Amino acid sequence: MSESYVLGLHEVDETQVAVVGGKGAHLGRLSRLDGVRVPAGFCVTTDAFHRVVAREPSIDGLLDRLARVDPDDREAIRTLSARIRRAVEGIAVPDDLAAEITRAIARLGEQAAYAVRSSATAEDLPTASFAGQQDTYLNVMGPTAVLEHVGRCWASLFTERAVTYRQRQGIDHRTVRMAVVVQRMVFPDAAGILFTADPVTGNRKVATVDAGFGLGEALVSGLVNPDVFKVRQGEVVEKTIAAKQRAVHALPTGGTREVAIDSRRQEQPALTDEQVLRLVELGRRIEADFGRPQDIEWCLADDDFQIVQSRPITTLFPVPETGDRENHVYVSVGHQQMMTDPMKPLGLSMWRLTAMAPMHEAGGRLFVDVTRRLSSPASRAGLLDLMGRGDPLVRDALETVLDRGDFVPSLPDAPPGGPPTGGAPTPVETDPAVVTGLIERSQASIAALRRDVGAKTGPALFDFLLEAFEEHKRVLTDPLNFQAIMAGMEATWWLNDKLEEWLGEKNAADTLTLSAPGNITSEMGLALLDVADVIRPHPQVVGFLRDVRDDGFLDELAKLPGGTEARDAIEAYLDRYGMRCVGEIDITRPRWRERPSTLVPVILDNVRNFEAGAARRRFEQGLQAARKKEQDVLSRLRALPDGERKADEAKAMIDRVRTFIGYREYPKYDIVSRYFVYKQALLAEVGRLVEAGVLAEEEDAFHLTFPELHEVVRSNGVDEGLIRRRKDAYRSYQALTPPRVLTSDGEALSGAYRRDDVPAGALVGLPVSAGTVEGRARVVLDLADADLEAGDILVTTFTDPSWSPLFVAVAGLVTEVGGLMTHGAVIAREYGLPAVVGVEGATRLIRDGQRIRVHGTGGYVEILS
Repeated sequence: MSESYVLGLHEVDETQVAVVGGKGAHLGRLSRLDGVRVPAGFCVTTDAFHRVVAREPSIDGLLDRLARVDPDDREAIRTLSARIRRAVEGIAVPDDLAAEITRAIARLGEQAAYAVRSSATAEDLPTASFAGQQDTYLNVMGPTAVLEHVGRCWASLFTERAVTYRQRQGIDHRTVRMAVVVQRMVFPDAAGILFTADPVTGNRKVATVDAGFGLGEALVSGLVNPDVFKVRQGEVVEKTIAAKQRAVHALPTGGTREVAIDSRRQEQPALTDEQVLRLVELGRRIEADFGRPQDIEWCLADDDFQIVQSRPITTLFPVPETGDRENHVYVSVGHQQMMTDPMKPLGLSMWRLTAMAPMHEAGGRLFVDVTRRLSSPASRAGLLDLMGRGDPLVRDALETVLDRGDFVPSLPDAPPGGPPTGGAPTPVETDPAVVTGLIERSQASIAALRRDVGAKTGPALFDFLLEAFEEHKRVLTDPLNFQAIMAGMEATWWLNDKLEEWLGEKNAADTLTLSAPGNITSEMGLALLDVADVIRPHPQVVGFLRDVRDDGFLDELAKLPGGTEARDAIEAYLDRYGMRCVGEIDITRPRWRERPSTLVPVILDNVRNFEAGAARRRFEQGLQAARKKEQDVLSRLRALPDGERKADEAKAMIDRVRTFIGYREYPKYDIVSRYFVYKQALLAEVGRLVEAGVLAEEEDAFHLTFPELHEVVRSNGVDEGLIRRRKDAYRSYQALTPPRVLTSDGEALSGAYRRDDVPAGALVGLPVSAGTVEGRARVVLDLADADLEAGDILVTTFTDPSWSPLFVAVAGLVTEVGGLMTHGAVIAREYGLPAVVGVEGATRLIRDGQRIRVHGTGGYVEILS
């Protein structure tokens, strides 16, 4: 018989996760680390688990059923997981396996007490900790009891919480196996958890120690509040001593129980400062060995620390790699581009290759290093002003870092150059021909790109695209392009500032910009109303669209009465806007042209909620409202002291904002239009790789960077292990929330609104489009799932231009991410929708269907009873 069913901790290491699980592998590595004490023990391997489970044939069928269950169907998961647990617990341990475990116990001491702990193969991983998902049993005495609890650990692979966690992480239940760690019990004076990075702020230089009396179960189970110590650079910088009224102690006969702590000891610290510093030093040694921040369970017995577990802290947002030891401050690109989801490696790589500024990557997101701008007094003021106007939360987060005084170095003023950071309006003539010329140049450049890319294949395609990226950047960095963008934004700011000062009116520019000409994104929303007008008169087409489930429906449409007109209208829409999609800065996201079924629910909402001609009427109503507002503002200004001058200045700025504010949206349209050309050319190349068997599927290419894909095309070979690791990393990044501001210490800052003008209980955000509206909240996380009625208020995480077709159907907008000049804010103002953006946790705090009131002028949302 193989001896692999039981392995001593000293025999295993991190290469054997498949044999002893994550916990066992980590403990094996720790047990060989100098200066680290780990309680003696052994692992019952996954081979033992597999052999035992194979003895019960019913488990296979139950796993098949479990794989088909929706992760949100809690009742089905509860029922099936309970049946699997009972089946596993009912299996008798084979005699030879029981004998091997008993011999291992004898070597450690039959009369000793043991901790019997689950160690699954999908646990304590760098990308998913699975903390607390399986079971641990303490103070287990005697071989018979140990064997019984080994069986319970096997069964705990199928607790409801473990099954749900795996389903949400996309992990196949059949691929996960259970080992069991059996260790000599430690009877500690104190126990707890050490985080080698602050788990709340993410700061890698601050360690946090949670400590309580007795066994650590009292803390893990939430029975008591722990003492909390924070340590930075060898010094306890903060501590909170809790009143620890209870503890968990081991019973002489086995098991544990809660005990009351003597009132005189309750508020004594569980550790001295010296012990805390010693523990943190030990933790730093473990962190250095594992190469990443650790969550460490420790026990203190007779003034000696023993480590009973160490796993990666998987909730920390990664830090960009710079290769230096300098301090850095990074600002999130995703919060500016309205795409805070992770991007796949090809998407990240393409954005960096075509961006106007150097960028850093972390956690599947992009960041810009603003340290230099913050270090120089002259550039700092401009940067903070620009950030504050766009998103006050970013400004507040940056000021929080600056207020510390010791993180950002103080440097001489930066040399001139780069885009302006605020101040007086950019000197560009208020002339519609400026915008017309820029658009014509953009269209000519993209037409040339389409023409020239068609003849390129293989490595020559990648060489051509690198040249195309330079043209891409040349168009975007054209000084006139930037001046036109800034002219509209600065005129908006001027009008809001001056009209509040002169007339006491907030956000007056919101009405003055209604139906501004040339806004490609607002036109996109209105154009889909025109598509609905073509479809509405044909009941069979409407009925057919209600049943659309895949993207081949356009060919079928022509077979229906009115179907040819409907198909032609949708095709014409896709010709102009089909390069757009949710998260469009990531080239790997499916475009509407690739997945036209995404638009069908929005078209059907428009058919149901509007009458013919709605697009024209809506645009005309906005235009009339803007003209009326202009006359009102100018007449009120003329009645003021020095009124003619003020009215003339305001009129010039109104003309300026209406000339340029629509162009604000065009450069993004230019970018995604080019991206679609790049993508079509790359996918043709990827298709050849898939056909040749070099890549298993098209999706694999998205997990390579542009240079890596270039090399695959050149060599006709690929590192499949790299693609697999990238897919695992991407899956883990989806669980992370990116901060607005990140430091090189790992501190994640999201900023705060410091306002006292908001009613109690209201959700605070940034006012970006004036007005107040009350209605039903529709919490929509995926555009394809939208089901809107007239008067609904859209609540979502973020909106990029692809969401604009929904804006025509709603009465207001609330988002978690956004700023004054981000796309959602611009289009909300275009359509006259009261809007509040940057509302932290809006999709969690507002329930779908609740009535809410959006104060677009005041910048807050009330949840109504």
